[in-house]
Amino acid sequence: MPEIGEITAHAERIDAEWSGKTLERFRPITFYVLKTFSPDPSTAHGETLRRVTTRGKYLQLWFDSVVFIIHLMQGGRLRPDEKQTAKPRGGQARWIFADGTALLLTEAGTDKRAGVWVMPVDADFDAEGPLDQLGPDVDGLDLDALREILDQHSMRLHGLLRRQTIIAGIGRRLANDVCHEAMISPFASTSKLSEDQVRNLLHAIESCVSSSLEFERAQSEIVASAKRPSAVHNRTGQACPRCSDTIREVAYNKYTVHYCPTCQTNGKVLADNTTSKFLK
Repeated sequence: MPEIGEITAHAERIDAEWSGKTLERFRPITFYVLKTFSPDPSTAHGETLRRVTTRGKYLQLWFDSVVFIIHLMQGGRLRPDEKQTAKPRGGQARWIFADGTALLLTEAGTDKRAGVWVMPVDADFDAEGPLDQLGPDVDGLDLDALREILDQHSMRLHGLLRRQTIIAGIGRRLANDVCHEAMISPFASTSKLSEDQVRNLLHAIESCVSSSLEFERAQSEIVASAKRPSAVHNRTGQACPRCSDTIREVAYNKYTVHYCPTCQTNGKVLADNTTSKFLK
């Protein structure tokens, strides 16, 4: 699933190319992609796309009176639609502009979880709609905010970083790399981190998010996960770039935690099953 770097860079590309265009028509291609019924998407017909922004892992297309909020999920993409065929492969929704160009939301795979919400521009996004449960955006955290979050949520660090209701914008790849950069076990208890560890964690978040955004800004579109640079994510069996120890993993049904024993767990190799007794 695209994380803050991919979503931010993608929003910047769309904003640069599409802002200022007039929407002629929005058409949901599948019956399940549109998650709201009011306001009607046709409210935006004839209105100008003012800007494209992000909140967490969501894209926001701001028109004069409404905002289209888009979640790409794992296999979703929002791209220029040059062919504008009636039944595009994976097509979920289409925005057609007065100059004849169009944006197409597609989703690969069979889950079909990408969604579009339509909200008034003056809505209280923190109280209603898909954004109401999001924690603060990760790129806006300072030391005090991070310390407060850690104090309020006693849980394993890797899980906290990935939970969007606590911190918005980080996924599996960044969570793995942030823990490695901070030299903290992904299974460390958030309530037991020292002051130095909290500072290292904030620095790691800032560094990893910045590096991710720099890479994504150099791309022409959102690239496949395997093409994104990473210190430990999906590098099981390879050498740690810091100490050359072998990168290990703890695999779950839906995700895998990657770590370096030397850098993060005092040399301890964690058993690769969900009932392991993890390092605290």
